[in-house]
Amino acid sequence: MVKKVKSIVITGNGTNCEVEMAHACRLAGSDDVDIVHISQLLFGEKRLEDYHFLNLPGGFLDGDDMGGAKAGANRILHATVKNSGEKLHEQFMRFINDGKLILGVCNGFQLMVKLGLLPAFDGEYDSQSVTLTFNDSGRFEDRWVYLTINKKSPCVFTRDLGGVYLPVRHGEGKLVARNDAVLKRLHVRNHIVMQYSDHACRGPVMNYPENPNGSIDAIAGICDESGRIFGLMPHPEAYFHYTNHPRWTREELPEEGMGLRIFRNAVDFIRREIA
Repeated sequence: MVKKVKSIVITGNGTNCEVEMAHACRLAGSDDVDIVHISQLLFGEKRLEDYHFLNLPGGFLDGDDMGGAKAGANRILHATVKNSGEKLHEQFMRFINDGKLILGVCNGFQLMVKLGLLPAFDGEYDSQSVTLTFNDSGRFEDRWVYLTINKKSPCVFTRDLGGVYLPVRHGEGKLVARNDAVLKRLHVRNHIVMQYSDHACRGPVMNYPENPNGSIDAIAGICDESGRIFGLMPHPEAYFHYTNHPRWTREELPEEGMGLRIFRNAVDFIRREIA
């Protein structure tokens, strides 16, 4: 059992949601939380192996100018850590092989699929089979959405969660699969964790604006087969207190926001399962 849960939130190159994500980790019970610029990893000042919970936040990574998170993925794949000779990607692989947790939100989710960390069929974390592309609306979407949770998914982040209400803010959030065979595997193997839904969270919808980007089969978030690696377009770190809710002055709401439960599940899992 871990005595101290240590979380890392990677920032830099345009990312701008790192403070909220770090605060969500603290509220969820993480003992140590470090916001680390990616340059600190590349210069060897920080190492992923010193942490249990890796957070890849959203924002405007590399300005989204070269496609959502594609430049960031190439940086991780090819950049060498100073004085070690290893690629930063190798640290990511060791982190995964040690059974630790990774959460990617918005740009972080884009980064994960373009690195091949998701959906990672059969444990292959270096092969891209899905991507996130331009919204069908052709514009940046900034709105709140309802989400339904796949109870059969192995995702440790969404245990005991039903419907969830979270904000989205992205221009490239439409998930598409390489082909029909990949889409079928996502469903059959329960890699799909979250889908855009109606206000009652009764099931996936393709209607706009409930589905804000036209994502295939209304997919909003997926995990790997272990359930320890999870990526989603909506922002759970943006709803950890009732005052974050857009109708908080008009509705009676629980003090704790729905998004915080995702971080609590992660921290509780680490404390319980990771030696």
